[in-house]
Amino acid sequence: MAKGKEIKIELTAYDDLFQTDESREEAKQSRIQDIPLSEIDEFPDHPFKVLDDDDMAQLVESIQRNGVMTPAMVRRKEDGRYELISGHRRCRACALAGLTTLKCEVRELTRDEAVIIMVESNLQRSVILPSEKAFAYKMRLEAMKRQGERTDLTSPPLVEKLSGKQALARFCKWSMNTGSPSALPWNCRI
Repeated sequence: MAKGKEIKIELTAYDDLFQTDESREEAKQSRIQDIPLSEIDEFPDHPFKVLDDDDMAQLVESIQRNGVMTPAMVRRKEDGRYELISGHRRCRACALAGLTTLKCEVRELTRDEAVIIMVESNLQRSVILPSEKAFAYKMRLEAMKRQGERTDLTSPPLVEKLSGKQALARFCKWSMNTGSPSALPWNCRI
């Protein structure tokens, strides 16, 4: 085995061995919970600014009157805390209104899935700076690129496969132009 390659082995948790398919699917579904604001962390590199302006004052007033009508979206982090995916303004408004919890939808998402949802949910805002929009699109594009990458160890990346096929195609073309078809490798013969 080549040096420098790391092998990741993931073992099934003990509790997962004795679960039914129904209980596994139920665990994957999102749940609405009241989560303490102290357990919610900002999304890293969140490109959109949360401003304490007139719109925020109206949101605070609305939350004081009616509570949070649309839950924010979070994902559970490895350390047991939560990462805020969408609802940054609602979270800030709850803090300004003196609330200690935020109604949240808890979803099981990868980092890249969370980036894509965060960008798409924030593009609905009425006022977005061009710099915020550009940075958000860049984050989303990078996340989407990573989603198609192969990470298993049994197959080389697609680029290596294609470069090998292209080299074979060039060799076959060269062989056909320079000599007899019998000199061609078996996989170039027509």
